[in-house]
Order: sequence, then C-alpha cells, then structure tokens
Amino acid sequence: MSMKSKGTRAERELFHLLWKENYGVVRSAGSGSTSQPSPDLLASNGKKTFAIECKSVKGEKKYFSAEELEQLRIFSETFGAEAWLAIRFDNKGWFFLEAKKIPQSKGKNFLVSYQQLQKDGLHFQEFLGKYTQEKL
Repeated sequence: MSMKSKGTRAERELFHLLWKENYGVVRSAGSGSTSQPSPDLLASNGKKTFAIECKSVKGEKKYFSAEELEQLRIFSETFGAEAWLAIRFDNKGWFFLEAKKIPQSKGKNFLVSYQQLQKDGLHFQEFLGKYTQEKL
C-alpha cells in the first residue's frame, strides 16, 4: 500500500469519527496539490471550527516542514479555525496537538514524537472537549 493511500485512509477514518460526534466535516481535495493553503480536514459543530492536518505514522516520530505548518496557520487564521495536527500512530490510535505547540527541531523541520504526544497531545475525546471538568 502506498504512503498516499495510507494517509487517505487515515483522513477518511478521522472524517467518519468526527461526523459520529456531530461535527460537519469536509475533506479538502486540494490539500497538498494547490498553491493555496489547504488543510486535510475542516470540521465544525457550530461552536468550534478546526482546520486539521492529518498524518499516519508507522514509527515513533513525524517531521513537518515549516512551510506545511505555516500554510496551516495562514489558512486557519483566514478561515477563523483552530489549527490542529492529528497524528495516527499504527496500533496506538489518534493524538491531537495544537499546531502552535509544535517545537522546532534542528534545521527547517518540526518534529512531533510519540513520546511528546503522550505528554502534550490529546486523545480524540479530550480533543473534542468531552473530558473537561464539570464546574460546580
């Protein structure tokens, strides 16, 4: 299976997960193939709107180019959405990280590791705000 089809499958999986949680979701056909910034998924429930860049990872870490993150940031600001990365590690599930929280690594790339996401990332239900503490 090609890397592209694996990424597409991950996008579709997250697309359906979000619909099940009452988010309207669109997959962006232009993602990565147009000169204009375009995230993989756009999702909104009327209160929150997310621009999501999806990645499927076999190993323990994933690099993002500064340009990829900058495009996500530009799109999100223009659209009025929160910029998020959704990373699916094989056999470990989805982790979500706000794009602005990604540390810059040496060189022009940004590194997101499984170890970092266990500490700083959110699981799907947390990402949706379902684990917020109830106010008394």
